Amino acid sequence: MDTTTGRVRVRAGTTLRALHRALDAHCLAMANLGDIDAQTVAGAVATGTHGTGARLGGLATQITALDLVLADGSRVRCSATQEPDLFAAARVGLGALGVVTHVTLQCVPAFVLRAVERPEPLDDVLAGVDRAAAAADHYEFYWFPYGSRALVKRNDRVAPDAAPAPLSPLRRFVEYDVVENAAFGALCRVGRAVPPAAPALGRLASAVLSPREYGDRSHRVFTTRRRVRFVESEWALPRAMLGEVLAELRAVVPRLEHPVLFPVEVRVAAGDDVWLSTAHGRDTAYVAVHQYVGAPRGEWFGAVGAIAAAAGGRPHWGKEHHLDAAALRERYPCFDAFRRVRRDVDPGGLFTNAHLDHVLGPV
Repeated sequence: MDTTTGRVRVRAGTTLRALHRALDAHCLAMANLGDIDAQTVAGAVATGTHGTGARLGGLATQITALDLVLADGSRVRCSATQEPDLFAAARVGLGALGVVTHVTLQCVPAFVLRAVERPEPLDDVLAGVDRAAAAADHYEFYWFPYGSRALVKRNDRVAPDAAPAPLSPLRRFVEYDVVENAAFGALCRVGRAVPPAAPALGRLASAVLSPREYGDRSHRVFTTRRRVRFVESEWALPRAMLGEVLAELRAVVPRLEHPVLFPVEVRVAAGDDVWLSTAHGRDTAYVAVHQYVGAPRGEWFGAVGAIAAAAGGRPHWGKEHHLDAAALRERYPCFDAFRRVRRDVDPGGLFTNAHLDHVLGPV
């Protein structure tokens, strides 16, 4: 760890949660994060984990070097100047290039976020999403498919003395553990057991949303504990296509045989140059759909996948989707370059499996 430059070399098996604590102890932080911190650094790197922010990229854009063990047992370090093609591929490598042992990250001085979360009319949110995303450091919203409101979250960097107070332990327990986990989980279980009740429960969940404003160290604002189990599919869209895609999804929901039990999450990211990043070469909007574990999801996920794919969407590498290597090749300008690097470092296919052959093609 170099606190002068902010460069931090971390073991690949370190969880993001442990990394955040270690960085905070040295007054450092990640520039941007997703909302789940249980995964390892290697897993997050491999699958293209991202947060939200119209001017910010995903985790891959914060990587300055990677250490790998290749199929022949050799160790190699790659960066923008050392094995640059391997670096361009391995920043989102899907586990297909070798064993990542260490990741070097460009961190930033620790910072405080002011979080403003409030329900807003869905039509107003959709009409102003571009302006709102551009105005906030980090912007996202949750659309409750059977309600008329969305939960909008804006996080902005502020000086510590300008930030609101953190949520008290009691309020954090009530709002996150009781309301967002226990109570929401109960609604999902009822909706799964009695599907006709799900739309009314969704409208109830939308109606009881309440505003909150607080401040805290960045990683405590970015991340939340998720105890309600779900399955997820997420699509990265050209940002200009977001409104059209959401309009089509709103039209689909009332026609579904099996209702949707989870809200739809919408986030944004800046374009980047990482070969298999879902934001490669374009400013991006992410649409993530979920379904409570055990509830039917094929119809909903299938409809979302068809609509998003037709709009040029790229599926999140670590979440459920239907595209194969031929379809993905059309969506990534550097797909063939990635395959070339893969053949170079693993010609015998030591690191392949059925899933990688499906999404990348055979070695």
